[in-house]
Amino acid sequence: MSEVFGSIWWMLVTLGLLVTFHEFGHFWVARRLGVKVLRFSVGFGKALWSRVGRDGTEYVVAALPLGGYVKMLDAREGDVPSDQQSGEFTGKPVWSRIAIVAAGPLANLLFAVAAFWLMFVVGKPDYQAIVGRVDGLAASAGLVPGERIVGVGGQQIDTWSDVSMALLRGALERQPLPLSTLDAGGVAREHTLALNQLPRDADETAAFKAIGLTPRHWVVPAVVGQLAKGGAAEAAGLRAGDRLVAVDGEPVRDWSDVPRLVQSRAAAGQALQIRFERGGTAQTLAVTPHRDGTGEGQPVWRIGIAPAAVTMPKDALLRYGPLRAASEALNATWGGVRDTFGLIGKMVSGAASTRNLSGFIGIAQAANASASMGLAWFLNFLALISISLAVLNLLPIPVLDGGHLLYYLVELIRGRPVSERVQMAAQYVGLFLIVALMGLALYNDVFHLAGRG
Repeated sequence: MSEVFGSIWWMLVTLGLLVTFHEFGHFWVARRLGVKVLRFSVGFGKALWSRVGRDGTEYVVAALPLGGYVKMLDAREGDVPSDQQSGEFTGKPVWSRIAIVAAGPLANLLFAVAAFWLMFVVGKPDYQAIVGRVDGLAASAGLVPGERIVGVGGQQIDTWSDVSMALLRGALERQPLPLSTLDAGGVAREHTLALNQLPRDADETAAFKAIGLTPRHWVVPAVVGQLAKGGAAEAAGLRAGDRLVAVDGEPVRDWSDVPRLVQSRAAAGQALQIRFERGGTAQTLAVTPHRDGTGEGQPVWRIGIAPAAVTMPKDALLRYGPLRAASEALNATWGGVRDTFGLIGKMVSGAASTRNLSGFIGIAQAANASASMGLAWFLNFLALISISLAVLNLLPIPVLDGGHLLYYLVELIRGRPVSERVQMAAQYVGLFLIVALMGLALYNDVFHLAGRG
């Protein structure tokens, strides 16, 4: 399955599951509180499939899978026969209406707990938290390759995924972050990452680049694996298996240094001095880069080599028994809720970049990537997206569940419902905010795609 079709398929699976659970929360509580449900729809627009159940509810799968809805008997949408008044939504006590509206986000949180629990029981393959390369703030903090991170900010670390999440939280806080490590000899060391020095407008990618902490499993040795036929490196005499040591006297630590040094030191008609090891013997060759188009307004230089393929198997497994998994799932869900609200708050205040926001393209790519890594990773992804959906719906924006909850809170305080005129005006405001939010997310997706290309 190609990346594009895989991304589309797994996005549909993701949205189908999460939207169904969300709407089922509204549906289940509404039915338990005596409200008549007219339609349960997964998706919007033209119905691809529909059926009327014995309960009188029309169940629909619609063409546009970007949401769903539960249509209840509502006096605001038309006259309600006297014999059906008991099942009408607006006639229910305000606490009943609050319960019905809050049930959707709550269902997503329960789904997240269940997904995390199953992930922990199945076991999520991961990598040990071993440092492979240090630059930027990590180098300034004294970290060295080979150290194993065992704690971040006072919290125990088990895998590199734990490190990534802890660094992301720390980057949002922009506060110095203590790290506990064990060196190659097992000696405990303490470091502090000066995350307060991160640029205020840095998004997630820029923040991690500035931190400069690369895991061991991302480090590719600077060993030539392939040479372009007729390319500059082949013509100069480089061979597959040569280990690059330096470019124009600048040391090469791993493969990521090679294109950077070639690009920074290349100039038209000038050869680079490539130092390498072959069979234990150090040698030097002069290689003249060739120009290969333009990127970001600058010429792109290449010498026609690619690294040897190296795939490091996952060497850690995050797995718990059923009881421990339940506790960990609750903790993970609470942590996800806290972090999501924190990120939204920082984006609103300007303390975090809005480039952290992703849309459907980003979700589709992440869904495909996580699914390709196995069931446990896909369950982790589903749980995180379900938490995001719950938090988003709880925001006090009209047209979202949080907006309706705000109306009912005002009704509790005032003793009477918010007028339909005010609600209608607020709906337009809420719709504008949602469209703007989706537009910004789409822009970020396109921007990231362009940057990756």
